[in-house]
Amino acid sequence: ATGGGGHRPVRVWCDGCYDMVHYGHSNQLRQARAMGDYLIVGVHTDEEIAKHKGPPVFTQEERYKMVQAIKWVDEIAPGAPYVTTLETLDKYSCDFCVHGDDITLTIDGKDTYEEVKTAGRYRECKRTQGVSTTDLVGRMLLMTKAHHSNIDEDLDYRKHTDNFGKGPKGHSPWTGVSQFLQTSQKIIQFASGKEPQPGDTIIYVAGAFDLFHVGHVDFLEKVHQLAEKPYIIAGLHFDQEVNRYKGKNYPIMNIHERTLSVLACRYVSEVVIGAPYAVTADLLDHFRVTLVCHGMTEVVPDKDGSDPYEEPKQRGIFQLVDSGSNLTTDLIVQRIIKNRLEFEARNQKKEAKELAVLEAMKRLEEEKH
Repeated sequence: ATGGGGHRPVRVWCDGCYDMVHYGHSNQLRQARAMGDYLIVGVHTDEEIAKHKGPPVFTQEERYKMVQAIKWVDEIAPGAPYVTTLETLDKYSCDFCVHGDDITLTIDGKDTYEEVKTAGRYRECKRTQGVSTTDLVGRMLLMTKAHHSNIDEDLDYRKHTDNFGKGPKGHSPWTGVSQFLQTSQKIIQFASGKEPQPGDTIIYVAGAFDLFHVGHVDFLEKVHQLAEKPYIIAGLHFDQEVNRYKGKNYPIMNIHERTLSVLACRYVSEVVIGAPYAVTADLLDHFRVTLVCHGMTEVVPDKDGSDPYEEPKQRGIFQLVDSGSNLTTDLIVQRIIKNRLEFEARNQKKEAKELAVLEAMKRLEEEKH
């Protein structure tokens, strides 16, 4: 405590690659932020990641921007070292660092948090069940809709998930495909809970927001800049609707996962889960919408061939917004498929390392008894 009865703010450190940021990462940062007053997130460079894990999908600039857009992050530290040291925590005046309850290993198989653990400056948070980058990559590589349709089991899917990220000796508990289970509690934790205030400009945007990425962030940031007091409502279309206009195996993330991804973004105030494809008079009146925005991507007509933005256009409240980014979910999936073999090799290596650590931990336990 400082003089005058005030408390010194508790500064918390998190670090990682944050390549393909998903709501699991956001949830980790949310939990970390709740442990203190100020959260600094260290993001590794492309070079560091390539050395320890294999080439990242996103550039460091894209990854910095993505992490900065998560609403629980107070500051980012670009180019953070891969191994977390006390020197780094001291440099940023952080009291402790927080990591999920999975393991992170360096290129030579050491625990990257060993030093801070020994010094008692390490805290753990719960890993989000049902999502991992490995799992998302697995879904992208599947040209099947099994992951978002109601079919319980699709044989191709099962077969693929069994091979994906699998080392020679079976499954590691930290990789592999599982199902995310949405709860009302999770939505409450992610939601801002703020109602629009008098004087706010209520802006409505709609879309799939699939694999929430830096292209979406650029668009939402531009929309956010359109008003002095913006209140952005994002309408998310149901999975079947997205599949109608996107085709293939889209959406990669189901509606529950997309809801959390969008809610984690600092520019978004509210989400409509399963918004109608056409922006109707009812919707505009219900939310008292001042402005409706769409990016520069193609607008697919509604089922009856009509323009889904006809109503806001007639009211003169429709605006096209150029985000300046050409990144789409399609492009990301292409980047990942291009790296597919490297990823599979990387995941197998990671899995082998994790299994070796599990073995060692088991041996230690056995020796104790």
